[in-house]
Amino acid sequence: MICLSRRRFFLATASAGVAIYWPISNTYAAADPKALQAVLDKAYGFLKSKQKDDGSFSPPQAGEPGVTALTAAALVRAGFDANDDVVAKALKYMEKAVKGDGGVYNKGLANYTTCLAVMAFKESNANKKYDAVISGASKFLRTLQFGDGDVDDKDVKFGGAGYDKKGGKGGPDLSNTHFFMEALLASGAKADDPAIKKALSFISRSQNLPGEYNDQEYAKKTSDDDRGGFIYNPLAASDEKNEKRTAAGGLRSEGGMTYAGLKSFLYAGVGKDDVRVKAALKWVRAHYTLDENPGMGQNGIFYYYHTFAKAMDAVGEDDFADAKGTKHDWRKELFEVLKAKQKPDGSWANDKSKAFLENLPELATAFAVLALSYCKK
Repeated sequence: MICLSRRRFFLATASAGVAIYWPISNTYAAADPKALQAVLDKAYGFLKSKQKDDGSFSPPQAGEPGVTALTAAALVRAGFDANDDVVAKALKYMEKAVKGDGGVYNKGLANYTTCLAVMAFKESNANKKYDAVISGASKFLRTLQFGDGDVDDKDVKFGGAGYDKKGGKGGPDLSNTHFFMEALLASGAKADDPAIKKALSFISRSQNLPGEYNDQEYAKKTSDDDRGGFIYNPLAASDEKNEKRTAAGGLRSEGGMTYAGLKSFLYAGVGKDDVRVKAALKWVRAHYTLDENPGMGQNGIFYYYHTFAKAMDAVGEDDFADAKGTKHDWRKELFEVLKAKQKPDGSWANDKSKAFLENLPELATAFAVLALSYCKK
């Protein structure tokens, strides 16, 4: 297996995220239902052709059970039944990855893969078949959060979650933490749950917004263009070689991370009148686009589409106004962009960037289907 950077591997397979429960909007479907279903059916056909005998989907460069969990959750959320042969085989594969400690993983990346598994099991749990598995996974995930006696609330790591069990390489980051929060919410955690409150602390410190909720020095050095947006890792501020570090010592905001942070606030019950949500929405309105992942170009574009979709759905504005006042029927726009990018065989792949393994069609297709699930009622 090719050795990948931890962030590259996570973004490639997550996205994930997502060990998560995504609330379904009650608003109208902007995309034509028949056209949308046709696109989804083509994607299903491609994924079915790529599923291995054991039920997994992972290409050689990626890991499991992450890709399979993401794919299963995307298909169910897009309207394919959990008893469908493709989905059922994927779920069986994931069931075999459940460990005695409650985690769902193979080798390493225990937080990441468990979070994605919770997403898939939750979306497929209409008959409560996976209640016990989800409960066990939730208990396991709580042991991975920084702040459980290892760091105090003044530490930037407090409340965050990383790729794996604590004590390994690397620390917490926003991508892992927003999936972690969604997994707990999926398992039944409420907004006043101590773990959710701690996660909000780390997420707030990942926002380019100095003040009451972010006491980090990097936030005080943010530019006007970056203010309100989110970064991947607040711990990177001290790394002078970090490509996202500005000359002033701040960190550049990223589109995928900003939508992840925004929807985390909204999922956890933070109101739209909160200064953090207001600032995030202001940044999003100023950088609204589906042509690229702001701050990242074409890197991670399919990961961006899925966090964009979840956040916009949570915001609840069918016609989203950008900073210039232009209204966007974001569901229709997202559908049209993904429809245009779909290949004849029903797949998607990032032809402009190999970053985060999105050039692999199995991964990009799972992200695309997940994003498209928010284009329907």
